[in-house]
Amino acid sequence: MEKSHAVAALAALAQDNRLDVYRLLVQAGRDGMPAGEIAAALELAPNTLTFHFDRLRQAGLVTVERNGRSMIYAARYDTMKALLAYLTENCCQGAAERCAPAIPRPAPKTARNKTARNMTARNKTARKQETAL
Repeated sequence: MEKSHAVAALAALAQDNRLDVYRLLVQAGRDGMPAGEIAAALELAPNTLTFHFDRLRQAGLVTVERNGRSMIYAARYDTMKALLAYLTENCCQGAAERCAPAIPRPAPKTARNKTARNMTARNKTARKQETAL
């Protein structure tokens, strides 16, 4: 990853709502989530969400695909992995084995995160039921 791409990705994530959207999409998996479900889960107005999606898409962090009347957004894991690799490539002066990262603690649970997790679980169940029909 080039420095300019890392700066663009970090800048896109340096906003509360966009970070919440991105984390929700990472949690949703490769299938992504419809925009309406993301808006409901994070309690964001659709027009506000569109602005945030555009910034994340421009930074190469998300993809969008039309499915009927829905816009399905998904995290780009390749970009996420490249960003993490860029940020850690010179860890411990290039001797990564000397500074193995500690196991990170999970982020504290907030009401907003809990709502998003519940919405994601319900959406996965609904999609499985639709597929079964």
